Amino acid sequence: MSAQLDTDILEQRRPGAVPVIRLDRIHKVYQMGDIEVHALRSVSLEIHRGEFVAIMGPSGSGKSTMMNIIGCLDHPTKGHYFLDGSDVSQVDRAGLADIRNKSIGFVFQSFNLVPRTSALENVELPLIYAGIAAGERARRARAALGEVGLADRERSMPNQLSGGQQQRVALARALVNNPSLILADEPTGALDTRTSVEVMEIFQRLNRERNLTIIVVTHEPDIAQYANRIIQFRDSRIRRDFPVENSKDARQVLVELPRETENDEECGGTGR
Repeated sequence: MSAQLDTDILEQRRPGAVPVIRLDRIHKVYQMGDIEVHALRSVSLEIHRGEFVAIMGPSGSGKSTMMNIIGCLDHPTKGHYFLDGSDVSQVDRAGLADIRNKSIGFVFQSFNLVPRTSALENVELPLIYAGIAAGERARRARAALGEVGLADRERSMPNQLSGGQQQRVALARALVNNPSLILADEPTGALDTRTSVEVMEIFQRLNRERNLTIIVVTHEPDIAQYANRIIQFRDSRIRRDFPVENSKDARQVLVELPRETENDEECGGTGR
């Protein structure tokens, strides 16, 4: 991370600065028949604009539930969630959908691309929901594909793309509405080593150059080292929250990694 960005983040964390995300004693309880399952127990957390955060923890620790609440996919049972200073804890489903479309970009392990739709058309989908005119949709979608290095693959169908390319299409789709927050759930879980680092290089570049707030859920300690802060969950609570000392630079790691052969790229690389 650059010294300037370090300075910017310290400035954003000054007393009185409004965090982009603030969780205040969040509880989430699911009713499973006669049994109450406590997925989150009094979780409080602040994340400021421009941070790159990795969330870790074993299955069932609460990290995915927290991501659903941060992503406005679910309501807390108790407590308050402030996004950009506004309490969205009790916003109705239609309101949450509007917030998601305008402010949050999602990236998932399974890519979630529409199979019989081109890369360009997949990236355009959030703009269709937002009511953007066709010409402007195409312009924005092409720009987003260019930002992830896929300007030459806009007509390709998902089955014509490698795993890494499909994930980059998914990332372009997350970026196309110019969100202030990117949430990525195990974005490298289905990718090989080099392709995973390439995806992390894009995240780091977006974080540094556009000051995007990025939150990545991962089981992989190596992937978490590309963030500048790690939050560890266990037993429905935050157990550790600490800065990453000397976080890895994905661009430098890529220089040091061997190049895949053509056959490797067909099996899961980016096909650059």
